[in-house]
Amino acid sequence: MATAGNVDLDKSSGGNNVKNNYTAITWGNDHGTISFGSIHKRADVTSDIMLQASDGEHFFSMDKDGPRKGWTTTMSPGNFQVECGSNRTKADDTCMINAKNGNIDIIATNGKIRLQADSIEMFACGAGDEGNVQIVATETASMFGAKVIINSKVNTKLMSSGITEVIANSCLKMYGSIISGVSDAVSVKDSKVGGQRYNQQQNVA
Repeated sequence: MATAGNVDLDKSSGGNNVKNNYTAITWGNDHGTISFGSIHKRADVTSDIMLQASDGEHFFSMDKDGPRKGWTTTMSPGNFQVECGSNRTKADDTCMINAKNGNIDIIATNGKIRLQADSIEMFACGAGDEGNVQIVATETASMFGAKVIINSKVNTKLMSSGITEVIANSCLKMYGSIISGVSDAVSVKDSKVGGQRYNQQQNVA
């Protein structure tokens, strides 16, 4: 079956945003449709190519104009899977996602995000105020490994508003060209080697 024309128009978007064309073509049956030039329900975007399954939430659309100009959108009510690289080697860059401008958001609204590989590398390559890696956990941020190495060129700071523990069950080594220790006692009376100013800096509300 083949038909020509526009899909159902919902002109609630109003004004000059309403799209129309006279060359749209759709082929389909009770299992799904493929259309060229169809217009989305709100009548504000034209789809160059749209694949629509029998489930309304199962589709693929390549949009050409309106607020989603150049967008490629896919939705699945079930699983969405991508597999590649069966004839590549371990050293090849087989799967790439590149956002030339803008951010990449990976969101699991009601679940977990898992990354699994032989090795995982993270690079923040920005300059100036960029080039940062930030990890925020509302509960616990944990790191486990045979070795955990933290190496910074300018400053390393471990800070807690509660309890901080440093535990080594075999040997604890600490080295510094200068080692300075300050307790809250200096808030009442400064020590002979100073420390009150540093105490005040660490207790700014």
